[in-house]
Amino acid sequence: MSRIVARPASVRYSPESPFTVAAMSVRVKPATNLTFMAAANRVFVAQLAGLPVFGPDGESVGRVRDIVVGLRTDQQPPRALGIVIEVLSRRRIFVPMLRVTSIEPNAVTLATGRVNLRRFSQRPNEVLVVGQLLDVRVHFAASNGADEVSAVVIDAAIEQTRTRDWLLTKLAVQERSRLLARRGSLRVLAWEDTAGLGLPDLFAQPQGAHQLLAVFEGMRPADVASALLDLPTKRRYEVADALDDERLADVIEELPEDDQKELLAHLDDERAADVLEAMNPDDAADLLAELPEPDKERLLALMEPEESAPVKRLLQYSFDTAGGLMTPEPVIVSPDATIAEALARVRNADLAVALSSMVFVCRPPSATPTGRYLGCVHIQRLLREPPSDLVAGILDTDLARLSPTDQLSDVTRYFAAYNLVCAPVVDDQDHLLGAVTVDDVIDHLLPENWRESSRHPEEADTTQVTDRQTRRRREANHA
Repeated sequence: MSRIVARPASVRYSPESPFTVAAMSVRVKPATNLTFMAAANRVFVAQLAGLPVFGPDGESVGRVRDIVVGLRTDQQPPRALGIVIEVLSRRRIFVPMLRVTSIEPNAVTLATGRVNLRRFSQRPNEVLVVGQLLDVRVHFAASNGADEVSAVVIDAAIEQTRTRDWLLTKLAVQERSRLLARRGSLRVLAWEDTAGLGLPDLFAQPQGAHQLLAVFEGMRPADVASALLDLPTKRRYEVADALDDERLADVIEELPEDDQKELLAHLDDERAADVLEAMNPDDAADLLAELPEPDKERLLALMEPEESAPVKRLLQYSFDTAGGLMTPEPVIVSPDATIAEALARVRNADLAVALSSMVFVCRPPSATPTGRYLGCVHIQRLLREPPSDLVAGILDTDLARLSPTDQLSDVTRYFAAYNLVCAPVVDDQDHLLGAVTVDDVIDHLLPENWRESSRHPEEADTTQVTDRQTRRRREANHA
């Protein structure tokens, strides 16, 4: 049973206390079946992001990603129209607020488990609270009534009325301190006491992304990419500018090709080169291959030589061959390495799951293209042997190898025949060039717009969609 601890009313915003009751703030301790629709009539929206959504019988619907409000022409609080929910297929749908029966500290419950799966589409007068209101600059009158104070929105509260409507009534703001080393004070203001939140203000003024990035913290890159695609272009660019290079690289890898090119074009050349360096070489090569030749050469020239070299090697191979599919950075050890050393390499949290399934053993140099390729060791075998033994004693030397010129159909048959998720690519001189992983194979087998199809199922026409291989072959023949 949850325990509700009531405290005196306070004007300070507490991010760990999203629920408030009447004039008292509420600190909720987890583990509960209590329904807060009756008790909690004010909820801070940023604290809802990521909460699971269930139907009346406990069936999982998805997760809360945002709240949609309709802005008014006057200063009255806008009405919360509904919740944006991300369902299991990463599609974002809209559910009206009247369908919400309870908002609890650990979940949101709907009146029905049957929802309209049509993709959420934002209308002109609608605003996403998390996506567009957070980090907005607002103004309010100082306590002396003469001065005007500038602040940044860090959260917004929706409150239920007697008619069961939800209104956006409060804003948690942080004052902009003149001293750069100090943060301004936090306070909660009524919506009507602030200025700067009209539609023209939202679409015209520059906007930070600190609070929105805090919401994205902990989300998978694929989920952040999906969230970016639902934001207006201006806001999308502001978020991209605020992300660090590593995080932005991970997100770009999950975007559709057209959106990858659009976002890369927004960045200045130096930043674009830095992001390409942070991407996986095979993903960076795929993206550069889609750019006009002058742009591709300019960005490659701006990249550090050690970062651009593997990308240039990948660009030499056709996109539909093992050489075009491979990553040049698999796990490689020398034959005198111990099993403990090999296991330490595959424990790297930044290593893709498929790449961690196999360790390749080569003579020096260990960077691709390597010295003589000796064989591979599967992770299951590593786990069964004494850690002090050498990997050279448990090599699989009989596993067939892929050639960099093998076609996509050959690579597909290879994975099907050997039931692998990672395979070595070796040249005629026995140099290991890289490894192909099953996810890259699937990516090239799916229709070209498979990412868009998951977000726009009603617009996808699978009988008319050509895959990437067919499209590029037609372009080559036309040229």
